[in-house]
Amino acid sequence: MRLAIAAVGRLKAGPERALIERYQERIAAGARALGFSALEVAEVSESRARREEDRRREEGVALLHRIGDSIAVAFDERGKILDSQGFARRLAGWRDGGATALTCVIGGADGLAPEVRERARMVLSFGAMTLPHQLVRVLVAEQLYRAMTILAGHPYHRE
Repeated sequence: MRLAIAAVGRLKAGPERALIERYQERIAAGARALGFSALEVAEVSESRARREEDRRREEGVALLHRIGDSIAVAFDERGKILDSQGFARRLAGWRDGGATALTCVIGGADGLAPEVRERARMVLSFGAMTLPHQLVRVLVAEQLYRAMTILAGHPYHRE
């Protein structure tokens, strides 16, 4: 199953980009044995529209294009909270059910367009606090890696 993150905005060189690359390397090292691909990261441009609603809509169109026909998991502060074990079980279930691709979707500073939330198979939250979308990207990559270690029986995840 192909794994991807589709996110609004560009990460500049710095600690967030370094962490993403680190998790991409870790995922690539063990993904194939578990039936997953290396992690792709697709960045869509932030909208320059004046109105918040228009920015969300424009970014939403770009994100929906990136999602294509894959299973979409959107990350939004109003989403469901799921533990790492549960997330790993969902990934394995989709993989074992024949899904060919999963895209984790992260909106920009104004959040996700309603169309993106509706398209998502699942909307998840890292909690009620608002987090910078650059940091959410790192957290998503880490949770994908953690899910793989759980599925592989690796001791990285401790309960």
